[in-house]
Amino acid sequence: MNKKAVIWIVVAAMVLGCFAWVKNVYNQIVVSEENVEASWSQVENVYQRRADLIPNLVATVKGYAAHESETLESVVAARAKATQVTVDPTNLSPESLAQYNAAQGELSNALGRLLLIQENYPDLKANQNFLDLQAQLEGTENRISTERMKFNQSVNYYNQGIRRFPDNIIASIFGFEKKGYFEAQAGAETAPQVQF
Repeated sequence: MNKKAVIWIVVAAMVLGCFAWVKNVYNQIVVSEENVEASWSQVENVYQRRADLIPNLVATVKGYAAHESETLESVVAARAKATQVTVDPTNLSPESLAQYNAAQGELSNALGRLLLIQENYPDLKANQNFLDLQAQLEGTENRISTERMKFNQSVNYYNQGIRRFPDNIIASIFGFEKKGYFEAQAGAETAPQVQF
């Protein structure tokens, strides 16, 4: 074999090797990004489940505590606001997640006030429909926590993948950007004060 043929073979092998590496890194990042988007969809799914339970809970409480209209209205308004705030799964920036989290936090606070009403109404406290809805809501809150944790894990894996060298070169060439995490709301580090 002459020298030119050897050089062409070496160059072709290097080009094919580079192509294979770029293809593999790109595909790994795409799979990781799809996992983030699937995790986000599941987070939205459990938040939607909670939003779907609220009208039934409000209707049940309304039957027993009609003069608690301010609390009931705040729950309905918070639900409406929370369902209006959406996040594009392809743009999971920290800012958009913070806005989404704030709207969901307002709804959680309103629900907390609604559930405290039961203390003033023994009949409501004993209502089986209310107790079932309360248990479903509690289960949904646990699901939300679990799905948020899974989402943060998939974002962590994705963010690590696009920041690792030399994969970060491919990520920047193709425009993959860091995704945001769900973070605790301001004041979450302070335990609530309970007074008797």
